[in-house]
Amino acid sequence: MGGAPKAHRQVIARADRPSRRFSLEAGDLLERSGLDRQNSSTALGRPVRDRKRGRRPRRATYPGPHEIARVCYSEPMAPKISKTDVEWQEQLAPDQYQVLRCEGTERPGTSPLNQEKRQGTYVCVGCGQPLFSSDAKYDSGTGWPSFFAPLPGTLETKADFKGPAPRTEYHCANCGGHHGHVFDDGPDPTGKRYCSNGVVLNFIPDEG
Repeated sequence: MGGAPKAHRQVIARADRPSRRFSLEAGDLLERSGLDRQNSSTALGRPVRDRKRGRRPRRATYPGPHEIARVCYSEPMAPKISKTDVEWQEQLAPDQYQVLRCEGTERPGTSPLNQEKRQGTYVCVGCGQPLFSSDAKYDSGTGWPSFFAPLPGTLETKADFKGPAPRTEYHCANCGGHHGHVFDDGPDPTGKRYCSNGVVLNFIPDEG
């Protein structure tokens, strides 16, 4: 009867407008991917109106979430170890390949490493690079092996827009293999939680 109340229409209108924070994040991703702000719309298939008849040109529009994901993931990683997809499939078990090379996620509570209490080192199943020390492991209650810090220089991160909310993905700096996501709800001293897929970690116990 007469449409939505005025207050309701205002809320809908505000929800349809992109936030300033989202615009800044989009601009930052475009700059890092080599696309400047002025030409971003053209590069992504959105033509920007040229200045005509003294009219003010339309401001370039930033891409939506799916387009940002394409820009972000178009940045090639440069791992020290490079193998073909066939070589990875020959080396890894199917569940390891799905996580390490396809950025999959194992089901929570399925990794034997959740119960691992010995002292030692957790290494990448793809290349053997040490990633975490047992000194940084803790029980997060999530069902995935968790650590509050990696070994220095062993991981790299990137933005992940595939889920319902942006996350920070981390991967092995040596082979580029996906290992999990890092969150800001971990314990002291870092406050970080490196949520790991146990299927792509090998545990090497300390000798003696």
